[in-house]
Amino acid sequence: MISKTKKAKLISEVAVHDKDTGSPEVQISILTKRIEELARHLKTHTKDIHSRRGLLAMVASRQTHLKYLEKKNPKRARALEKKLGLKK
Repeated sequence: MISKTKKAKLISEVAVHDKDTGSPEVQISILTKRIEELARHLKTHTKDIHSRRGLLAMVASRQTHLKYLEKKNPKRARALEKKLGLKK
């Protein structure tokens, strides 16, 4: 789970405007952080099938958001992928 301070820091790094909480960039960055933390959890708890299912759902959601952003604004999508270290 992401703490409020970490989440606020993530939002401030990729926010499009001051009060941005719902843009695709913010949603993708939050999902990426949650995916990283859950993947770390699953390395030690290999039999946690329920968390693995949640992880797969988050990965699919992030992919959907990335496709949407790529369709609407490819330049912003490439910049975000570079910033987050996502490969395409």
